[in-house]
Amino acid sequence: MGVLVFISFNFPCRPKSFFGASGFLGSHIVEQLLSRGYRVRVSARGKKAAILRTAYSGNAAVEVFEISDIIHDQFPEALQGVDAVIHAASPLPGRMEPEQMLNTAIEGSLNVLRQAEKAGVKRFVVTSSIATLAGNPNGTFKDTDWNPVTKEFAINAGKDEATYAASKKFAELAVWEWAEAHPHVEVTTINPPFLYGPFTTNFPIPATPDFDALSTNLTIYNVITTEGKFPPRPGHADVRDVALAHVTALDSPPTSEVGRKRVIFASPYDFNFKNAVELLREKRPQLKDRLITQVPPEFPAYRYPVDFERIERVTGLKKGDFHTFEETLLHTVDSLLDVEAGWKNKGHNVGDIPTFSGL
Repeated sequence: MGVLVFISFNFPCRPKSFFGASGFLGSHIVEQLLSRGYRVRVSARGKKAAILRTAYSGNAAVEVFEISDIIHDQFPEALQGVDAVIHAASPLPGRMEPEQMLNTAIEGSLNVLRQAEKAGVKRFVVTSSIATLAGNPNGTFKDTDWNPVTKEFAINAGKDEATYAASKKFAELAVWEWAEAHPHVEVTTINPPFLYGPFTTNFPIPATPDFDALSTNLTIYNVITTEGKFPPRPGHADVRDVALAHVTALDSPPTSEVGRKRVIFASPYDFNFKNAVELLREKRPQLKDRLITQVPPEFPAYRYPVDFERIERVTGLKKGDFHTFEETLLHTVDSLLDVEAGWKNKGHNVGDIPTFSGL
């Protein structure tokens, strides 16, 4: 029957949004797993579970389980026979109060780990974030680097970015503390930045305009919008590469051989905003009159200083396996235009395109 992988992306999102960032990535993880012959069991909450059942109704290799409360619920049936777990869920800023967000991120992750270990699962891959790290102007990010944000600051500051950085940091620290107490279990975290790339065919784009559903691709939508705003930072990763890293990490070498498997992940290619606009003007000339007019900000660097030898050692992915920036940008734009055309063909006015407010 093949290896069975359980994927959780259960955390709350805005009422109108179907998945947020975890679902954007999660749909690609499912696609990558299926293409490699895995069977997949997906968990989701409420309406999202029904949407997923519809999206994968024609695929016998996908099961969908509804789990209402990832923090407190017991779900042994969902974990029965599971060989590995990918925990790709994370609450995004703006969905809940800071203290609740921190608790949800930490306890939700631990509940999945505890229950899966009890069910006999020995392999875990957890989606973390490059937001767990601070800027490192002196060289390559190391797996021992952490941002300085405290829980108290995140709760009192009332800033979405600080809350998100703290929630990811302390959730991951809790995962590693748990992993140290359970050395018989192989744990890997993947820590990516902003994700861009095309939507999968099974990603449930809403029938009416809903920009939250576009996840971080909304920042690219801004680049093809005259009055748009550039992303807050240039570092990125192609969602397909990040999804593949999650899948290949299931067969990563043991911790005893490679040490703690905390994979700081990003594209090896620059995301230079000025070059992006010029590339679109050249490769997609039909968009020239709707391209962003904002003056591109400049940065000391246009990619994150990650250790690609470390990425390869843990996940097997080489630099040459990554999508180029041109591929990422053009494929993302083409996918967004398909979504836009679908909305317009149904008679909807797309209207003003907001900036991405997730971070």
